[in-house]
Amino acid sequence: MSNSEDTPQFEIFRDCLSAAIVEHMTKSSTKAKRRTKKTRHVTSQAAPTSNSQTPNDAEDIADFTDYIATQTFESVPADLQSLTHATWTADPDLQTRYALPLTGADVSAILPTLDPDVADSLTIYGIIDGLSRGVPELLAPVLTEYITALTAPPPPPRATRNQADGCELCGRDWIPLTYHHLIPRFVHEKVVRRGWHPPEDLDNVAWLCRLCHSFVHRFAGHEELARHYYTVELLLAEEDVAKFAKSRRERPSSFRSKRHASHHCRVVEMVESAYNGWGA
Repeated sequence: MSNSEDTPQFEIFRDCLSAAIVEHMTKSSTKAKRRTKKTRHVTSQAAPTSNSQTPNDAEDIADFTDYIATQTFESVPADLQSLTHATWTADPDLQTRYALPLTGADVSAILPTLDPDVADSLTIYGIIDGLSRGVPELLAPVLTEYITALTAPPPPPRATRNQADGCELCGRDWIPLTYHHLIPRFVHEKVVRRGWHPPEDLDNVAWLCRLCHSFVHRFAGHEELARHYYTVELLLAEEDVAKFAKSRRERPSSFRSKRHASHHCRVVEMVESAYNGWGA
């Protein structure tokens, strides 16, 4: 896996693309089943006329979408691969070049080096037909959704509470959590004035238990936290912080990562939900 694939941006792109592919596959499959029931007495003697194939189950679809996402993301321009709300708002030219919503023509210009295997694979599985619906038409809403998701303003601190499975330092998930401003509010004005961080990063928070929260503020002062320890990863990289967090972690197995469930699990859920919904 390349470095670009081990990023939140790739995960979001893959989810957007997976949703589009799953929707097409499950709708097509459901329509085909309904059509077969209505016309079985007419078509029972007819030979199949389509060369398209369909993955056998949800796991196959997950593997397929993972492959297409990986191949496609490699051709996405670097400024889109690393896109964030901060880079988007700070660069008017970026907003002009990728004005939303994107069209098929836009995608053709954005992805001139896309591997032909992507189109071949999508054609084989009946996702595109190469005529009225090609790769650009498939990817236009996908890239539009991807850019929209990454450029959305960050939510208010309290709105992120349900994203934390437990304390982000020690991992304990059975005790109340408090939110810690990774860039302390007492130095916000100074931070912006000196250009240490952009204004949109000022409300970044970590959800910590009271013990870890208190320890962090004993470990470093406001300015030092703002300049050197403004992410959970930077805090945990410090030996003293890591040792303290480990000592609080009474049940190591209770720690659950903040990352979403695996790609396969998400796609399987999408497929099952789609079939259940359309089959109702």
